[in-house]
Amino acid sequence: QVQLVESGGGLVQAGGSLRLSCAASGRTFSSYVMGWFRQAPGKEREFVATISRSGGMTYYAVSVKGRFTISRDNAKNTVYLQMNSLKPEDTADYYCAASQRWIEYSVNRNEYNYWGQGTQVTVSS
Repeated sequence: QVQLVESGGGLVQAGGSLRLSCAASGRTFSSYVMGWFRQAPGKEREFVATISRSGGMTYYAVSVKGRFTISRDNAKNTVYLQMNSLKPEDTADYYCAASQRWIEYSVNRNEYNYWGQGTQVTVSS
């Protein structure tokens, strides 16, 4: 089992940047595929980015590709989401998630076993 704790959210102006972090407990962090999802008020939770166990493969939602970068440091048990050129439509609660499934990466929230509590990101226009 793994526990996930996100940090780094906040209020930023459009065009600005934020870096989210997700710290994981346990010794087997490198065995998990990791993902970032977000949920805006009144909307379903949606996929943002995912990264393979080694960090060698990544995949992004079309809406964030070219602006967001997911990375991980297995030595620090942490996954990051660097968010640049933020837009008001990026406003949401952001969640990191871990998957034990034998997959390279996943965009499907149902394939993730563990979730953090979320961190709020607000982008003002």
